[in-house]
Amino acid sequence: MTLLYHGLEQRGLVWRDIVASRVPEMPFLRWGHDEVDPEAVRYIAAWNAPGEFIAQFPNLEILFSVGAGIDQLPLADLPPQVRVVRMVEQGIITGMAEYVAMACLALHRDLPFFISEQRAGRWSYRHTRLASESRVGIMGLGELGRAALEILKPLGFPLSGWSRSPREIAGVTCFAGEAGFDAFLAQADILVCLLPLTDETRGILCRETFARMPAGSAVVNAGRGGHLVAEDLVEALASGQLRAAMLDVTAPEPLPEGHVFYSHPAIFLTPHVAAETRHETAGNVLADNIERLLAGEPLLGEVDRSRGY
Repeated sequence: MTLLYHGLEQRGLVWRDIVASRVPEMPFLRWGHDEVDPEAVRYIAAWNAPGEFIAQFPNLEILFSVGAGIDQLPLADLPPQVRVVRMVEQGIITGMAEYVAMACLALHRDLPFFISEQRAGRWSYRHTRLASESRVGIMGLGELGRAALEILKPLGFPLSGWSRSPREIAGVTCFAGEAGFDAFLAQADILVCLLPLTDETRGILCRETFARMPAGSAVVNAGRGGHLVAEDLVEALASGQLRAAMLDVTAPEPLPEGHVFYSHPAIFLTPHVAAETRHETAGNVLADNIERLLAGEPLLGEVDRSRGY
């Protein structure tokens, strides 16, 4: 049985050494560097593995994502028996929590407005509020959403969360499902999207969602670009229904030259850097899962393919 790595060279080298030291009985090969017997490959670790690449391995059992998401993987091309595992590692979780805290504070303190005024050469006053006066709502209550809520708690924001199924989190007002969506949106002065991208969540940041939020609210999207309907965001900002947005993800990535997001005075744009897979910690998570696999134990981050996360 062979574990095949397809992706970033530096990460592959680090992961090879970690797996070799912890699970020496598991051959770790790197695509494009080592000689590979396709029939021996049972496991693949990759960020994006096209369907035609996957088709070369008739005995594939598990596809490990090297990132927290799986929407970039060719799930529709995978045989139904192939298991999919996303990366759950502390570097991603901590990085995302830090990004959400930064975004919420920047939007709460109207940083887009003040930067815009500075660039225009104006010394403009705007009334500021305390964190206790800005309600933050997190969409998606998995590992990333819960970590974001924990880092926000000491800042004093009233916190709420929304997820597909009911959750209970201390100090957080939780809403669930379609029945709870409108009530959740109605009290989100800053809305943070950390949802997985599925058929149900694609385009969820749209005109209808923005209209259900308090007038003058703000949006953070650190989930996937496919969550956002770009023209609806621009329209909501123009009308004043939204006052600002911070976007770490877009569709497509990178955005084409001249895209309105680059120059919009009410949009902060970062190039998909909210959270990055850390080579060493992620390598150890992969090794943990290989050890679990060999021991017949449940895998960390295994995806329910019927639900898409």
